[in-house]
Amino acid sequence: MKTKDTLKNVLIDEAESVYQITENLFSLIDDRDLTWKPPVGSSWMSVGQLLMHCSSYGCGKAVRGFIRSEWDDPPDPKDGTSGADKHIPPASGLEGVGSMNEARTLLSTDHELAIQCLHEVDEDRLLSEKITAPWGGPPLTLFRHLLMMIAHLAQHKGQLFYYLKLMGKDVGSRDLWGWS
Repeated sequence: MKTKDTLKNVLIDEAESVYQITENLFSLIDDRDLTWKPPVGSSWMSVGQLLMHCSSYGCGKAVRGFIRSEWDDPPDPKDGTSGADKHIPPASGLEGVGSMNEARTLLSTDHELAIQCLHEVDEDRLLSEKITAPWGGPPLTLFRHLLMMIAHLAQHKGQLFYYLKLMGKDVGSRDLWGWS
C-alpha cells in the first residue's frame, strides 16, 4: 500500500533517507579516523567534530525545537564566543565524539527523535504556522524550517562523503545518494 503524499510524509521520507545514508557513511569510519581534518585550508572540523555535529546538532533536536518549542541551549563554545555566535561557533570551539560507538548511538537517538517529532506534527501546522528560528532569520513556515533542518543534515552528510574521499576511502556516488 502506497503512503499518501502529504507534506508530513515528504518530510518523514526525506529524513529517513538522509539518516540512512548518513548511518552508512558513519560505518566507513574507524576510531583512528576521528582526529583527521582536510590537509589544506583552515577552520575545518575534524571527523570527530563533524560526526558530533551530524548526530547532535544536525537535525533531530532542531526538528523537536520547531515542532514542540523545546530548545536545548547550544553548548558553550570553547573559544568564548557568545550571543548569536553560540549557534554557529568556529570549528575550534566544537566538541567531537570520542568513539564511533558514541557517534552511532548519538545519530540513532537523533534519528529516532526527528522521526517521532515529525509523526507528531499536525499537517495543517506545516504551512499555517510561521516561526523565527532562535538563531535569527526571517519568519518561515514550519514546513520550510523542518525541510531546512533535514537539508542541514544532508549538507553535512555530503561534507562527510568528501572527507571520506580525501581520506582515501572507497566511496562513490552510490554511497552519497544511497543507491543500491
